[in-house]
Amino acid sequence: MTLKTPIKAEIIRTERGLKIAGTRITLYDIMDYLVAQYPPKFIQGLFELTEEQINTAIAYIENNRTTVEIEYQTVLKEAKELRKYYEEKNRPLIERLAQQPPKPGQEKIRAKLQAEKIKFS
Repeated sequence: MTLKTPIKAEIIRTERGLKIAGTRITLYDIMDYLVAQYPPKFIQGLFELTEEQINTAIAYIENNRTTVEIEYQTVLKEAKELRKYYEEKNRPLIERLAQQPPKPGQEKIRAKLQAEKIKFS
């Protein structure tokens, strides 16, 4: 059995932006949930963070609100542009796949999926 050495909860800047040290979780990941008004305990559990890590992240965001908010908006804009790029790039493939007949035995599940799509549109 190996014991993990506890990592001091701190915020560091990497090529991916601001993140919680010892994790791959960025403050922008946390911001998505804070903006949606999820409670800190939920976010902590979702990302498997310690109480110290989530508290450090939230405190950093609050203490540096302007800077973090500007970077967060940039991240959202870049994500939107990437999503649009890949939707356009993959459109012919998606259309071609949509034209293929269902595989034998999948008729029922495809009909159910189609009904759900209509329900949510």
